[in-house]
Amino acid sequence: MNNDIFNPTRLTCSVLGKEYIFETGRLANQADGAVWMQCGGTVVLVTVCSQTLEQSKGFFPLTVEYSERMYASGRIPGSYFRREIGRPSEHETLVSRLIDRPIRPLFPKGLQQDVQVLATVLSADQENDPDVLAMTAASAAIHLSSLPFDGPVVGARVGRVNGEFVLNPTFAQRAESDIDLVLAASATALTMVEGEARFVPEDVLIDALEWARVQVLPLVEAQEELKRLAGKQKMAFTPHEDDPALVARVSELASAAGLEAALRVPEKMERKDARARVKTAVMEGLLADPAWAENTAALAEVPDLLAALEKKTVRRRIVTEGTRIDGRDTKTVRPIQIQAGVLPRTHGSAIFRRGETKGLAVCTLGSSTDEQRMDSLNGDVVKRFMLHYNFPPFSVGEVKPVRLSRREVGHGALAEKSLRPVLPADENFPFTIRVVSETVESNGSSSMAAVCGGCLALMDAGVPISAPVAGVAMGLIKEEDKFIILTDILGDEDAMGDMDFKVAGTAEGVTGIQMDIKVEGLSTDIMRAAMRQAHEGRLHILGEMTRVLAEPRKELSPYAPQFKELYVNPDIIRLIIGPGGKNIKAITTATGSSVDIEDSGRISVFSPTAEALERTCQMLLYYDQHAEVGKNYTGKVKKILEIGCIVELLPNVEALVHISQLDTARVPQVTDVVSLGQELTVKVIEINGDRIRASRKAVLLEEQGHPWNPEETARPARSSESRGRGDRGERRGGERRGGGRERH
Repeated sequence: MNNDIFNPTRLTCSVLGKEYIFETGRLANQADGAVWMQCGGTVVLVTVCSQTLEQSKGFFPLTVEYSERMYASGRIPGSYFRREIGRPSEHETLVSRLIDRPIRPLFPKGLQQDVQVLATVLSADQENDPDVLAMTAASAAIHLSSLPFDGPVVGARVGRVNGEFVLNPTFAQRAESDIDLVLAASATALTMVEGEARFVPEDVLIDALEWARVQVLPLVEAQEELKRLAGKQKMAFTPHEDDPALVARVSELASAAGLEAALRVPEKMERKDARARVKTAVMEGLLADPAWAENTAALAEVPDLLAALEKKTVRRRIVTEGTRIDGRDTKTVRPIQIQAGVLPRTHGSAIFRRGETKGLAVCTLGSSTDEQRMDSLNGDVVKRFMLHYNFPPFSVGEVKPVRLSRREVGHGALAEKSLRPVLPADENFPFTIRVVSETVESNGSSSMAAVCGGCLALMDAGVPISAPVAGVAMGLIKEEDKFIILTDILGDEDAMGDMDFKVAGTAEGVTGIQMDIKVEGLSTDIMRAAMRQAHEGRLHILGEMTRVLAEPRKELSPYAPQFKELYVNPDIIRLIIGPGGKNIKAITTATGSSVDIEDSGRISVFSPTAEALERTCQMLLYYDQHAEVGKNYTGKVKKILEIGCIVELLPNVEALVHISQLDTARVPQVTDVVSLGQELTVKVIEINGDRIRASRKAVLLEEQGHPWNPEETARPARSSESRGRGDRGERRGGERRGGGRERH
């Protein structure tokens, strides 16, 4: 047995008082690279494995999977099978994307390897979030492996508490922070940003990111040192070089076929057809040329060569002319069209169109029973606001299986973050809110269309948001030391550019941000310029939105749930619920309402109609009624006493009918007049705290035409012996019945 596995290579790095541990060699030694990373009591194990592709897939097959083991925080999964293995949760999917996005561009183009990165949370102290540890550990594991990799990078989170930046804040600190940004950084620049903020100015976010980038440099150096100590020899990789003669011939044929003109066609589908005609002409020209007709390897490279030529042409035109594919300058936002309230039976809806990108957003309001509940390492998570983004294949004119992709989950999460800060507090608007953004046409920036359309749908539904939110996607063309920022990028500009930078927010500040870049890194100057240009674009879009809906509608849709809050005596909650929930189930079944009862006596009622709401409230309050002096009640005799009987006037409300108040004539024994279970109509003649006295005699006198006189039903004068016996009996009766409650 090799005992070296228990003597791993271990490095410790301290950053701003927090200790980070890198370790390799103890676990997963058959993987190409494996790193255990620890901060506090949180531990993440990341492994990387690869195998050579038998034939090219036309793309780099990198798979990243992040999974949280519930045992990491001492929990058992709540699923039926009590296992974590299966479909990843939304959170796990989002963290997988966080790991994937910064490392994918660092593999060399043309690498013929199928690569799998697995990140597993082994321990969670519920203070240090494992997501950023997994990002850093993934970089370290690949850096150690035999795979060529232009790293390392570090994942980190930055917050701001009481005006001070905090690196990798704890969960408690994040709750107090007004920014929550996750970033990836190399030794020289930022490579990825994702996060949310509470109306924070752009310059503050730039300062936070630059501050964090500098602070994490020791973690970059620690990965380099770990590689020096335990890294493997990198596999041989020779970048593919294009045949200059083939490149020249393709360029010649494409130019003759009108590539330049095809890339000036402003409409997406027409441009796609024009590019396809150019490709067909180029292939026909090569097949007719004896020098290339039989060279199948060269012909297979033509699509990639044409794509590179298109990219070069578009970028050159932007740099030299300042003109983009659709003829816009670098700062103009595409034409915007908006319609609100387009669906007759939904609670809120809007169509948001920007150029050839169009989203249909729908808002649905629900009750507290519609909240999303999920297992997590930190306990059960409850969400009252959900935004789901859909990207059906018809939106880009394609035929594909309809599946929920990671991209859809990620875009929905970004839009949800962007809109969450403007939502009303739960206590002011207790509805569960779901927004769905259906991308019905797409030509770039559909995630930001989800933000704009989602905001309009919320306002159309009457959700009292604090301010409108808009989003815009920015692009970058960087040639040597020169850079050009593009506002509101097209899909082709995203593919041919160097950056996809999405910024959402109100007129006052940023609420959501996401950045991916394809160059080595992004300097602070470029990011600051992009932020400022995005601010201008966002204000323009907000202006267009407020022309259609300046503020939320004053009333909810008539098809939205009707809501009312009731407050009852906590003591009668058990009566409302009933044995085994019998009573509350009967109420909700009869009315179609949803009822949420709290121990404090607060009851939230959500009903499908106003009539159902009123009926539900009446049925609930039936159990919380209180007696009134001078009012008649018909109730059952619950107990027979020597001095009278106990009658249940209302649910949980009982009264003593003294023997002297049972009839107009003298009653020798109580059982001469009443029996157990008999219905008796009585009048309440006295309420003293929680003790109630009632009279059948007063009701009989009224029936004989004698109006009730309180003095006539006062306690009769008795001998000291009988008075003492009666007082004792009435007290016992009151104690036995437990007393009725009046409070609401």
